[in-house]
Amino acid sequence: MKLHVITIGQPKPPYAKAGWHEYLARLQRYHTVRVTHLADKYAGDATAILQHAGKAYVVALTIDGQRFDSPGLARWLEDRATAGQELCFVVGGPHGLPTPVIAHSQLQWSFSPLTFPHDLAMVILAESLYRASTIAANHPYHKA
Repeated sequence: MKLHVITIGQPKPPYAKAGWHEYLARLQRYHTVRVTHLADKYAGDATAILQHAGKAYVVALTIDGQRFDSPGLARWLEDRATAGQELCFVVGGPHGLPTPVIAHSQLQWSFSPLTFPHDLAMVILAESLYRASTIAANHPYHKA
């Protein structure tokens, strides 16, 4: 499956850089993944963000979105894979995503009712997608 991750900024703290690179590399064993890191100045620019998303199925990361457990996310990814459309996950900046990006998205996904720094959200996204992919592949990484 083709995955596209659009982020505002890049992970800056060393722990976030390390986690991002680790789980991104693992995720690439299961999917074709491309990443677009937009400069912080585009945090409020919905047009720029959506231009990079193109015709993909857009998933906006929001605090009020749908929540999945790991097996549920694995099932959702498998269902989306049958559609054959690229999935684009959009991580906003420190103030979240512009309203037009959220309105344009086909799914709003929330990791938790907690608020996370966007650097950490990038790591959580990569790890969650990796975990779901291992569940779908019957790999023992996920211990239920």
